[in-house]
Amino acid sequence: MYLVKTPAWLRLIYPSLMWRKLNDSNKIYITFDDGPIPIVTPFVIKTLKLYKAPATFFCIGDNIRKHPEVFQQLLDEGYSIGNHTFSHLKGWITDDEVYLQNIKKCNLLVKSNLFRPPYGKIKRSQIELLKKEYPDLNIVMWDILTGDFDENLSPETCLKRVLHATRPGSIIVFHDSLKALERLQYVLPRALEYWSQKGYQFEKL
Repeated sequence: MYLVKTPAWLRLIYPSLMWRKLNDSNKIYITFDDGPIPIVTPFVIKTLKLYKAPATFFCIGDNIRKHPEVFQQLLDEGYSIGNHTFSHLKGWITDDEVYLQNIKKCNLLVKSNLFRPPYGKIKRSQIELLKKEYPDLNIVMWDILTGDFDENLSPETCLKRVLHATRPGSIIVFHDSLKALERLQYVLPRALEYWSQKGYQFEKL
């Protein structure tokens, strides 16, 4: 079970986390989790370039290790890079010190002040540890979860939900993963086309 749009009460419970970027214009922030990997990440790069859309990629350290050439493509294109742990750990069931060390291991590769917890699951104690270790760290959540990872969700429904939920300042989560590829191939170019026609401006975090 997951919510496409993040409820206001959740943002109130965790006010120190970044859920949305309020501004006076139609800026939106497209993000991708779980890469970099062959096939999917290059598809995303190619599609974003067609619409001159900057974006932010929250990368898994072990995928960077396995696919350094794909990661280098992201760097060469000037995308923002964020930490998504080295091993895609679920914070709620992981010891705090183990969690912190896994993030540190990833940060040796990404060197970023952006972090997104896998599954969006992080304990308050882990937030405190991270803020102490990295005072300038931005822990980034989202305003819209596309559901592209949901293999029971049709691409058409995925697109409809995303477009309906988008608003100025939205931080939108896609996944550059094989699991998401079918929906991503359908949704991403159509969403970028729609957002462009509606006058949204794309920005990276």
